[in-house]
Amino acid sequence: MERTQLLKQTYKPEVPSRTRSMSTQRFVGHIVYYVLFTLMAAIVFVPILLVVFGSFKTNLELAETSPFSLPRSFLHIDNYVSALKEGNMIRGLGNSVLLVVLSMLGNMLLGTMTAYVLNRFQFRMKKVILMMFMAAMIIPAYTTEIARFQLIHALGVYNTLGAPLLIYIGTDIMQIYIYMQFLEKISVQLDESAMLDGASYVRIFRSIIFPLLLPATATLAILKSVTIMNDIFVQQLYMPSAKLATLATSLTAFVSTRSSDLSQLCAGIIIVLLPSAIFYIVFQRYIFKGLMDGAVKG
Repeated sequence: MERTQLLKQTYKPEVPSRTRSMSTQRFVGHIVYYVLFTLMAAIVFVPILLVVFGSFKTNLELAETSPFSLPRSFLHIDNYVSALKEGNMIRGLGNSVLLVVLSMLGNMLLGTMTAYVLNRFQFRMKKVILMMFMAAMIIPAYTTEIARFQLIHALGVYNTLGAPLLIYIGTDIMQIYIYMQFLEKISVQLDESAMLDGASYVRIFRSIIFPLLLPATATLAILKSVTIMNDIFVQQLYMPSAKLATLATSLTAFVSTRSSDLSQLCAGIIIVLLPSAIFYIVFQRYIFKGLMDGAVKG
């Protein structure tokens, strides 16, 4: 008995070399993953951090100290006050919010109705329409910009809020794809039961389809709003009036007048960055949830 216990204590099973190599590869893989993740995070956040530091410094302090040094006081908000007043950021925020809200409502309604028709109905030219949506995504937008600019002029909405609204409200293949993936999870028997009760297609869409598409709608609305808030090209090209300036175009005008005042420019950049960043951070869980729900069929 004592000999058996001694053998059990001294016996150590040999770990197969294959298992050791897999453990080593997994360990190395984790190291590479964390190194790459740290580098990518640094590339994204270090420039933002430098801009934040610069927004609380004076021009003299910015010239005398290192960009990585902390400001002498984080209570120095004169740069933010000047950017808000002289850069018309408050008016730009109001125009941006109005543009985002109207665009999201129109885009949400148009996208859900388009996906509903393409998913539930069979008709001629259905595949052609889907291919046209795909072609619109493949063709570079700048190649069709002249034709779009002429169309906006012909409609008489140039230099009004209606010009970017018409552009932003238009749906795209990504929205159609996500909505159609959600519609695949909604049983057609719900439509048939409602039709037996005398409901029209409009009533079915309003009472059944649209409420069930709210997770996808929330996801697409958040992505669309962040895109609109950060867009400069469309807003500056189709709304050149100073009264219609948004946050992005207000920052562009502020840069042209304060090109030598780096501290105020940093403050203006942070003011423009904050709304979309806060909006995305607060609602990011809905974005990933909506994308995952749409990718997996129930």
